[in-house]
Amino acid sequence: MASVKPLPRLSFVLGGARSGKSAHAEAVVQSLPAPWIYVATAQAFDSEMEARIYEHRARRPEGWITRDAPLALPEALREGPAGAPILVDCLTLWVTNLILAERDVVAAGAALEAACHDAPGPVVLVSNEVGLGIVPDNALARRFRDDAGRLHQRLAAAADSVTFMVAGLPMTVK
Repeated sequence: MASVKPLPRLSFVLGGARSGKSAHAEAVVQSLPAPWIYVATAQAFDSEMEARIYEHRARRPEGWITRDAPLALPEALREGPAGAPILVDCLTLWVTNLILAERDVVAAGAALEAACHDAPGPVVLVSNEVGLGIVPDNALARRFRDDAGRLHQRLAAAADSVTFMVAGLPMTVK
């Protein structure tokens, strides 16, 4: 019987849209025995987003426990079977939700970092890298980019492992 390689306590997977980051993170989590915890931050405000959420759920095999946490992400990380790996997909949607709900993104980021350390199992965070493009032309988009970038820096510093996805290929950053 092959031994199971343990996951780092905190892993962070970043990449652009459709870079393969979610599929990669799912495969990393599935390298451990089930159950696997999937903490989803998306909210379906339209039919296109409903289809995206359905696509993500449909590709996951049996053994996944899904928790919806559009705002209460730190609380969702602290729940679950001891030792079960937790995947969070994705932080940029969570930041969007926080901004729209007029929450303090910096305080929420600090609570998330603490929750990652308190989680009952290894945590894999997924997020979109949003800082590689041009400076957005409006204040809300600039705030989103800045808030997401600051959160990414904080979590990457705290993470044991950071992977950047490009065209489906994982690049080890840390």
